[in-house]
Amino acid sequence: MSRKTRLSVACGLIAALGVSTQANAFWFSSSSQYTKTKYPIVLTHGMLGFDSLLGVDYWYGIPSALRKDGATVYITEVSQLDTSEARGEQLLEQVEDIVAISGKGKVNLIGHSHGGPTIRYVAALRPDLVASVTSVGAPHKGSATADFLRQVPEGSAGETLLAGIVNGLGALINFLSGSSSSTPQNSLGSLESLNSEGAARFNAKFPQGIPTSACGEGAYQVNGVRYYSWSGTSPLTNVLDVSDLLMGASSLTFGGEANDGLVGRCSSHLGMVIRDNYRMNHLDEVNQTLGLTSLFETDPVTVYRQQANRLKNAGL
Repeated sequence: MSRKTRLSVACGLIAALGVSTQANAFWFSSSSQYTKTKYPIVLTHGMLGFDSLLGVDYWYGIPSALRKDGATVYITEVSQLDTSEARGEQLLEQVEDIVAISGKGKVNLIGHSHGGPTIRYVAALRPDLVASVTSVGAPHKGSATADFLRQVPEGSAGETLLAGIVNGLGALINFLSGSSSSTPQNSLGSLESLNSEGAARFNAKFPQGIPTSACGEGAYQVNGVRYYSWSGTSPLTNVLDVSDLLMGASSLTFGGEANDGLVGRCSSHLGMVIRDNYRMNHLDEVNQTLGLTSLFETDPVTVYRQQANRLKNAGL
């Protein structure tokens, strides 16, 4: 087990013992059992994601809010850039560790962006270890932005240069996040997994929870695993958030299709669709940047708390 995983596991055990933190107190004045699920909640980041980067958490304020009201939460870290299968194998190893340490037998997986296909891989291979899969803003049928980038000629100098830059960024994030190991960076693998053709190939191998219609819902339960999803459709949400400029620019690749800046509304569907039109962009879905989200929408932290309560009420 890596140092990063051990640290997250330790945090989960501390939460299970009910130890409160200043971060917890920030969100709620008193503890309850609202988010106390039967099985631990395991968070999995998306492309170019991390656990904590220069003191800023990827899941900004979310783990502490869930722990405050009873949930046991583990934060995993996989390659910032790689195929869904490669990331899934890395996550599976961590899930096996978490199940062994927690003694609960199963986990509730929550994955954002590329974390969605990543957790689907684990659930498909080891449904015995997974109680539920919750996908947040994930491109299950591919991303128009990835399709746009794939237009760079394969094998060209432009592709080599672009891949080198993005791989370097992934390695930098890996280093700055304090990871104890240098995970592989494979930007072209990520691109192949996240474009429409790559997503279709992945879905053919791992169809669990995928809608059979263009924009419908998928099976709510497969092999004993419950499937859920939610996403946003507003690339621009807060004038103070500079990252909205990036989301606004990338949203132009969708040609008018409702999207969160990187993922189309219908592509985000998996299993039971809780909601697919939150006034959130792709980063708002994990309460970034630094909680600068829309003032006219439910706080993202609240959405995660509601999902934890949904899992609790389902006996998960």
